Amino acid sequence: MTRAIILGAPRSGSGKTTLTLGILRALRRRGVVVRAAKSGPDYIDPAFHEAACGAPSLNLDSWAMAPSLIDDLVCQAAAGSDMLLIESAMGLFDGADGPAGRTGASADLAARLNIPVLLAMDVSGHSQSAAAVLHGFATLNPAVRVTATVANRVASDRHLRGLTRAIEPLGIPFIGALHRDTSLILPERHLGLVQAGEHADLDERLNHLADAVEAQLDLDLLLRCAEDIDIAAPATPIQPLTPPGQRIALASDVAFSFVYPHLMQSWRRAGAEMVPFSPLADEPPPGSCDSCWLPGGYPELHAGALGAAETFRNGLAQFAETRPVHGECGGYVALGKTLTDADGKEHRMAGLLSHATSFAKRKLNLGYRRAELLTDTPIAARDTALRGHEYHYAVVVDPGDDDPVARLTDGWGTDLGPSGGKRGNVSGTFFHAIAADRD
Repeated sequence: MTRAIILGAPRSGSGKTTLTLGILRALRRRGVVVRAAKSGPDYIDPAFHEAACGAPSLNLDSWAMAPSLIDDLVCQAAAGSDMLLIESAMGLFDGADGPAGRTGASADLAARLNIPVLLAMDVSGHSQSAAAVLHGFATLNPAVRVTATVANRVASDRHLRGLTRAIEPLGIPFIGALHRDTSLILPERHLGLVQAGEHADLDERLNHLADAVEAQLDLDLLLRCAEDIDIAAPATPIQPLTPPGQRIALASDVAFSFVYPHLMQSWRRAGAEMVPFSPLADEPPPGSCDSCWLPGGYPELHAGALGAAETFRNGLAQFAETRPVHGECGGYVALGKTLTDADGKEHRMAGLLSHATSFAKRKLNLGYRRAELLTDTPIAARDTALRGHEYHYAVVVDPGDDDPVARLTDGWGTDLGPSGGKRGNVSGTFFHAIAADRD
């Protein structure tokens, strides 16, 4: 039987990822077969989870995924493991509009799956008052069980003594605290952590986090606070989205890396094969494939290299003459006419769609999205409803004249209008698809 716990927090920026990675690597070094999952639509953290524990991580999202799909994914994530650690997104109770249990909050998972919570509190700037925060989170919803707590960014031993004395009367096990230490912080950029694949010293960083966790936290107590998972997998595996082909040419490098692991896993389970290629290395999509997928990423950081990648651009155009090509977010940017970088320099892109984007005038677009498809795409037919996410700073400075791909509403039901573009066999949108819209 696999035990599980959700590592949640009162808010974003509490150090959840630092703690998660340190715990994963520390448990792995002990010989515990540990697996991880990420609550919410984050596509960067799962790669760090995989590096820390040596096995793929999956996303679990109560707003974008039907309950049956979540059950299926939890069973997949837990299979063959001793411990499943689920890292929360944002604050534990933070989500969007939706019926009970379908808000996207990590608390939805805790309540429905009956998985206990380890509450991570950033105690910088307060001490005894942290006990009030812990009490509030532990009592707000009886179905969400906070069975342990851990503190982060403790300033001193005196700070820690005051904190532990205040928490003790609550009867909630305290597994320890990480002291304030800038060497434990992972570097970030505008869309989150610098990607796992960009750290030449990632293994060293993970071992450093594990050293801190082993020295300052009670891992035996943590394991006792986790509880057995009691979830039955659906009789038939759930397919989040239809594979966009049998052999899928997958753009894969530091400019195109925002892929959801649960989609790749489900497509492989359905018999599809992902064939990676690198636009940054000026590689065209392999001609043996029957579709091409350009995921999101950071084309804005590599606009010069992409603009000079003539073999990629010509090969992509030739591929698109007879086979479907789809781009998400950064992939959609790369399919357009031009990309203006943060310094105001314009770079040529693939030109298979007619829009142009700019990072010189940045604007944050963030949140859950429901997409009603206005045309056929490689992953779903016209009139299909999908759920997903949007997170980018790009601004469309020329919308072009392509047919729109979808009509979007946000997580609160607000109509956001048409999105994306389609021309011939090429389609793209800023929308990151997570799953079909099912009850």
